[in-house]
Amino acid sequence: MNPRFPVSDHCDGERFFNPAGQPQAAGFSALPKWWFQQFVLGRRAAWPKKVPASRTPRLPADIPIGKMAATFVGHATFLLQLQGFNILTDPVFSERASPVPWAGPRRIRPPALSLDHLPVIDVVLLSHNHYDHLDLTALRWLAHHRRPLIVTTLGNKLWLEARGVTNVVELDWWQTQRVSPDCEVTCTPAQHFSARLPWDRCKTLWGGFSLRTAAGRIFFTGDSAYSEAFSEIGKRLGPFNVALLPIGAYEPRWFLAAMHMNPEEAVRVHQALRSNTSLAMHFGTFQLTDEAIDAPLIALAEARRAAGISEESFYALDFGETRLLSLS
Repeated sequence: MNPRFPVSDHCDGERFFNPAGQPQAAGFSALPKWWFQQFVLGRRAAWPKKVPASRTPRLPADIPIGKMAATFVGHATFLLQLQGFNILTDPVFSERASPVPWAGPRRIRPPALSLDHLPVIDVVLLSHNHYDHLDLTALRWLAHHRRPLIVTTLGNKLWLEARGVTNVVELDWWQTQRVSPDCEVTCTPAQHFSARLPWDRCKTLWGGFSLRTAAGRIFFTGDSAYSEAFSEIGKRLGPFNVALLPIGAYEPRWFLAAMHMNPEEAVRVHQALRSNTSLAMHFGTFQLTDEAIDAPLIALAEARRAAGISEESFYALDFGETRLLSLS
């Protein structure tokens, strides 16, 4: 029987894994211990039930050459606008990051933009299939109303097409796809796992994306723990003008260190990528883990100071904030 996927250092032909020497993510068997610590021992910080939208995005009408407008929609969703070319990362607009609408992590903050207020979307970057990164309802809407090219990781194309999401390209780590005359996308390694149900664990790949554009280089991490792969990404594809790096959903470390980086590790990734400007993401939207809602931003400031990195080099946009960044 032919394997479904190329056999490699991260795939046996049927399932994916983190390469040798890197930790594998904890399985479902570890969840009872975590739940006991959260709900019996009280180690889960209390979050507010709702945080109102802090601002209404005002998208620029035109983007100067060599610039990019970044708008933080929430969690890992950014609208990235270059001159005549728009990118959406891991678009999640649903009320819950869950397989059902009546249970699971609920949004604390609303999406800063609604789907019907999005401009033309040329490319969607889809890093992996977790519910807080792959929102099927949003992807169906985008496929019908905006018709973007969706660039994702191995195993997701057939799954999406079977559910009405078309114009999908899937990539293995280090594979490159030209998505426009002025932009090529390379899928990059990440330290994570995939699953939407208990029985489909690691049947699709996870990863990040490097974008080489006529204006400059952009990096979108997706979801990842810290790993030495980021040094290799920086050497092969960097330096980057702008990187989008996760800083939240990291406690407790005994459970999550193999899946999610913490702010101190995000600063190390910023350095490894040789990023000029990094924007924080993956925080303050869904309560997925134990840390307080403001803990990632406090820890990021401490990690910056310890590393001697300026606030202008690695910071968080406000939800709904748009900032014009240089890519030259």
